Amino acid sequence: MYYASGNYEAFVRPLKPEGVEEKSAHIVGTGLAALTAACYLVRDGQMAGERIHIYEKDPIPGGACDGYAYPGLGYVMRGGREMDNHFEVMWDLLRSIPSIETEGQSVLDEYYYLNKRDPNYSLCRATVNRGEDAHTDGKFGLSDRAAMEIMHLFFTPDEQLYDKKITDYFDDEVLNSNFWLYWRTMFAFENWHSALEMKLYLKRFIHHVGGLPDFKALRFTRYNQYESMILPMVKYLEEHGVQFHYSTKVADVRFEISGDRKQAVSIELLTQEGARSVELTANDLVFITNGGCVENSTLGSQNAPAPFNPEIRPGGGWDMWRRIAAQDEAFGHPDKFCSDPERSNWMSATVTTLDARIVPYIERICKRDPFSGGVVTGGIVTVKDSSWLLSWTFNRQPQFRTQPDGQLVGWIYGLFSDVPGDYVKKPMRECTGKEICMEWLYHIGVPADEIEDMAEHSANTVPCMMPYITAFFMPRAAGDRPDVVPEGAVNFAFLGQFAETKRDTIFTTEYSMRTGMEAVYTLLNIDRGVPEVWGSTYDIRDLLNASVQLRDGQPITQMHMGLKEKIALKEMMKLIEGTDVEKLLKAYRVIE
Repeated sequence: MYYASGNYEAFVRPLKPEGVEEKSAHIVGTGLAALTAACYLVRDGQMAGERIHIYEKDPIPGGACDGYAYPGLGYVMRGGREMDNHFEVMWDLLRSIPSIETEGQSVLDEYYYLNKRDPNYSLCRATVNRGEDAHTDGKFGLSDRAAMEIMHLFFTPDEQLYDKKITDYFDDEVLNSNFWLYWRTMFAFENWHSALEMKLYLKRFIHHVGGLPDFKALRFTRYNQYESMILPMVKYLEEHGVQFHYSTKVADVRFEISGDRKQAVSIELLTQEGARSVELTANDLVFITNGGCVENSTLGSQNAPAPFNPEIRPGGGWDMWRRIAAQDEAFGHPDKFCSDPERSNWMSATVTTLDARIVPYIERICKRDPFSGGVVTGGIVTVKDSSWLLSWTFNRQPQFRTQPDGQLVGWIYGLFSDVPGDYVKKPMRECTGKEICMEWLYHIGVPADEIEDMAEHSANTVPCMMPYITAFFMPRAAGDRPDVVPEGAVNFAFLGQFAETKRDTIFTTEYSMRTGMEAVYTLLNIDRGVPEVWGSTYDIRDLLNASVQLRDGQPITQMHMGLKEKIALKEMMKLIEGTDVEKLLKAYRVIE
C-alpha cells in the first residue's frame, strides 16, 4: 500500500489482485470503517461478494452512524457527522455508491449538489441569558499569549506530546477564549484530553480555521447519517452478494504468532444459537473493528433516564480488543482508552417537536425557517452559560424520511453529564428525556411557567448516555493503538477509530473510511495509490491565513513585542522588501 496525490491515479481502475479468487474476508462490525472495507473489497479488490462475511452484534448495521425510529420510543440519533470537502477517501468511495434517493446519481453527486445549492453556515453560534445571541461575532478572542500557546503546540513534535493533557499546554488564556468554546463544543474535546490529538486536529484542519466560528467549512447530509450514508452502502454490498450476519457477536480473534509472523487462525462467535468458531487459513482475511466509541450506550425515554453503565462485557468491542491485545504487544493497549469512563463520557438527546409551540424559539435563534428544507442552525448552537455546556442543532428537515409533516427532529448534547443543570437541578445523567428538554427550553428562552408543559406535551425527548464516546481522545502514546496492518500480519487488519494511520485525525468519518481502504489495499496488494491526507498543513498559504484568522484578522505587525523582537521584525522586512515573499505576506494580511 502506498499514498498518492493528484488525479493521475484517482480515476484508475485497479487490476484484479493476484489470487483474490481463492481468498475470503471476515469483517467484525458494520460501522463506517467496516462497510468501507467491504466496499473496497468488492470495487477495487474485485472479491466475490459471497466470499465476504460481516458480523454485527446488533440486529441492524451502522455502528455509531445511527438514526432510527424506535417503536414506542421515538426518533434517536446518538450523534451527528460533520464532513469536510477534503475527505479524500470518503469521496473516492462514495462516487461509486449509487444514491438510494436520487436516480442516476452517486451518493457523492447527491451530497455535492445539496451542499452547493444550500451551503452551510451558522447565523448564531452561541447564546447566553436564555436565548440571547452571545455575540461571539466570529471572533476567537485570543490574546497574543494565547495565540503563541497554540503556535507552540502546533510545532511541538508528536513524541513530546505522548500521554500529555491539553492543560499541559494551554492555560486560561486559551481556555477562557471564544476559540476554546468553539473548538471544544464542535469536536467534543475536554480540558483533560490528549494534547497530541489537539495538535493533530490543528494540523489536519488548518485550512478551515477561518470557518470554525460560523461552520461555513462544514457540509452535512440530507437526512441523518444512517439513511444518507449507511443504507446506500449496505444496499450496494447486498446487491453484490455480501453476507451480513446480524445479532452475531465476535468474542475473540485468535492468532498464531511465530517470530515476526502473525496469522489470525480463528474467530470466536457468540450467536443466538450458541458459541461457534470460524477456522481461518492464510487466505481468509480478517478485518477487526477494535474498541468502540458507542459501546455500552444506553437509551432512556421521555420519562426515564439513560443508565450510566460502563461495565465491559463479553461480545463487545472493548472486551474483544482486550482479549486480542493480550496475545501480542503490537495489538495495542485498550485500557489506555476504556479504563476511565468518567473522563470519556457525555450525553446526547434526540428531541422531536410535536406541535408548533417550540418552533418560534428555535427560529428566533437560528434566524431561519426550520421547515424550509434547507440549512436550519447550520451546526450546533452552544449555550455559553450552561452548567452542562449544552449545545443543540437542527439540521435540514425532515431528518428522517418517515418524519411527519409539522415535526422537527433535533439533537442536544452536554459535555458535562455529572453536574446539576441551571433549571433542572440534577446532573444530566440522572434526567429523563422530559427533564433534559426542560433544561434546553429554559436556555432557549421559553417562559418558566410554560417549560414543563411544553416539554411534556409539545416534545418527545430520548436521552442517550455514552460512557466511551470520546475514549479516543484520552492521552496516549505510540503503540497504544495498533497499526491498521501490524508488522508481520499475514491475513488481518484493524479498522476504525482505535487503529493507527498516518496524519489523519480520529472522530471523523474520513478516519474510519481511511482505515478501511488502507486495510484492503494492504492485504490484497492493490496497485493503486490510497489518496493521501490533504496537505494543507504543508501549504504556506493556509498557514499564513490561519495565523491571521486566529488573531481575528490582525497582522503580526500589531503584536505586542519586546525591543529585540521589534528589531528582528524590522530587519526581516528589509530583507523581503520588493520580493514575492513580501507580496505573499501582504496578500494574506500577515503584514500591513
